[in-house]
Amino acid sequence: MEEKMEKIVVDPDFYSMVTGYDMDDLQSDTTSIASAIARGRLENGRRYQAIKEDDYWGPSDEQQFEAFEIGHMVFLVLDHEQPNPLFRAPIGKSPKNILDIGTGQGSWAIDVADRYPSATVRGVDIFPPPVLWMPPNCIFEVDDVLREWTWREPFDFIHMRLLYGAFAPDGWDTLYKQAYDALEPGGWIEQMELDVRVYSDDGSLKKEHQLYGWGDMFIRCSERAGRSLRTHETMRSAIEKAGFVDVHEEKYKIPLGPWPRDTTLKEAGHIQYAHWNAALEGWAMWLLTHFGEPVPWKKEEVHVFLAKVRAELKNPHIHAYEPANRVWARKPTKEELKAREAIIKIETSP
Repeated sequence: MEEKMEKIVVDPDFYSMVTGYDMDDLQSDTTSIASAIARGRLENGRRYQAIKEDDYWGPSDEQQFEAFEIGHMVFLVLDHEQPNPLFRAPIGKSPKNILDIGTGQGSWAIDVADRYPSATVRGVDIFPPPVLWMPPNCIFEVDDVLREWTWREPFDFIHMRLLYGAFAPDGWDTLYKQAYDALEPGGWIEQMELDVRVYSDDGSLKKEHQLYGWGDMFIRCSERAGRSLRTHETMRSAIEKAGFVDVHEEKYKIPLGPWPRDTTLKEAGHIQYAHWNAALEGWAMWLLTHFGEPVPWKKEEVHVFLAKVRAELKNPHIHAYEPANRVWARKPTKEELKAREAIIKIETSP
């Protein structure tokens, strides 16, 4: 039975914000490191990774790194009351090796390295993060995680966040298998993904709004690109298929704006509004100019569309939110693996 989530209550004082939101205080600067890989390839004024033969829909440039940083803040606010707002997996107090796949700008890996000085934390991505400083136990690497992994030490914990659309279905199967094989028995995997579709509980998001069909349109674009954006729907079953056990799942509603009455959701919504404003063009440009409907769009058409979306984001009378899912699971212990092998042997014996 599908879990029902509580409706988000609108703050009645919020309607006084007739001019919408202001994000002047949410701007931040990022700095990129200079190298051949870091220069990437340029398209429609955005920079994309250049180490893989196939294209990835998300850009890797200063503007998108800023969006990554703001998105990191959203998740910290949502879970600020948790003993550990960075993840849920119970990895203990002294992990030795942690891997962050798709590390982006590296904030999660840096925060975890600070929290667990006993651990070596590796952040890996197809583009180098724009960091000028990191803890001594934090390492960033540029690599394609679908290739054979060469790390020698097994991991206690493998983390992924916002990798929707990163891989084709067979790529996801490869990734989860490699993660399973690379973990210590009893080690944990965790993944956090957004649903790209937007909803409202009170009917304030209507069919005539651009946001109403936003997610479904991009899901169709991504499926034509062979990289589905429905990762939040498939990750749990794929993790289970890879052999993980003790599977847990938590669902979220992330407001697009500070309209909720609840103070935590209000703050998360304020930051998520900034996240969307920083990330919108990066989310839309490649998919719409390559796989838009009914035909690929021109850059100028994307800009006009996004201007309409931004106007709706500023409208305090639209109480929209974006769902998100967190899944964490454990690799079986040595004892559990032996028991599983014994059962398989009995079931397959003549």
